[in-house]
Amino acid sequence: MIAETASMRLDCRVAIGESERAGGLDAAAAVFTDVRPRLFGIAYRMLGSASEAEDLVQEVWLRWQAYDRDTVAEPGAFLATIATRLSINALKSARVRRETYIGPWLPEPVDTAADPYLGAERGEALEYATLLLMERLSPNERAAYVLREAFDYAYDQIAEIIGTSSAAVRQLVSRARRHIADGRRSRPDKTGQRALLEAFMAAARSGDMAELERLFAADVVNTADGNGAVKVARKHLIGAERVAKFLKAIEWLWSDVEVTWTDLAGRTWAVLHQNGAVYAALTIDASDNGIDQVLWLVAPEKLEAFRD
Repeated sequence: MIAETASMRLDCRVAIGESERAGGLDAAAAVFTDVRPRLFGIAYRMLGSASEAEDLVQEVWLRWQAYDRDTVAEPGAFLATIATRLSINALKSARVRRETYIGPWLPEPVDTAADPYLGAERGEALEYATLLLMERLSPNERAAYVLREAFDYAYDQIAEIIGTSSAAVRQLVSRARRHIADGRRSRPDKTGQRALLEAFMAAARSGDMAELERLFAADVVNTADGNGAVKVARKHLIGAERVAKFLKAIEWLWSDVEVTWTDLAGRTWAVLHQNGAVYAALTIDASDNGIDQVLWLVAPEKLEAFRD
């Protein structure tokens, strides 16, 4: 009887422990779910890839489960710190991995309207143009810029997160702002960008080289992100005449392609459909001198936001 009673007590303690652990994980999950959109927003803006950001956020969750959460006074700030530091490390390794990427690499746009939290952030930090320009920044500059401009963190908060001083953070943000501002000079607004894209598409589909060269800046750059996809340019093409000739050479593309238009990440895109599926997405940017960037997303993993 004594042994049986002891066994029952042990079973009871085990059951209570399991219940407490389950309750603790439920509470941890609730905290994590509440802050998760911000974690994804940080990781996505740091890495320029929705899939990599999702993987990183999952890593934050695993670390949060294993951590002594009773020692954390501000879970939201703690989780944002983990996400930022992991993002800095991931960005450093991502730049190494991109050396083996087949062809140019472009950021992946996401539909910010699908997430009210992300959509409520500061507008410019959501734009695809900003993602492109942030590729010029060092990992720490990018982290400081994202936390300050997209999420309005105080300088001392950012300093604690990335492990430096407030003065150093101010310098990082200042340098990042200069790089971003330099790239934004004399860019068309959304209406102007769409009008230029429509004119470009009309000229490209008709093979009108003279019109294409008229639309282009002299130093226009054609960039296609296909990660080795067949019949996708694997190098940047530079110069109005060269890009126009390239577009003339791929007239075959338009014969079996249906084009739709969508607004995503602050700009209009031409979405190319083949056999009922999204084949590519195309957009342009321009300066006062004309279209200076033609950007193609062809790698399937970069097209998720364009699929119905």
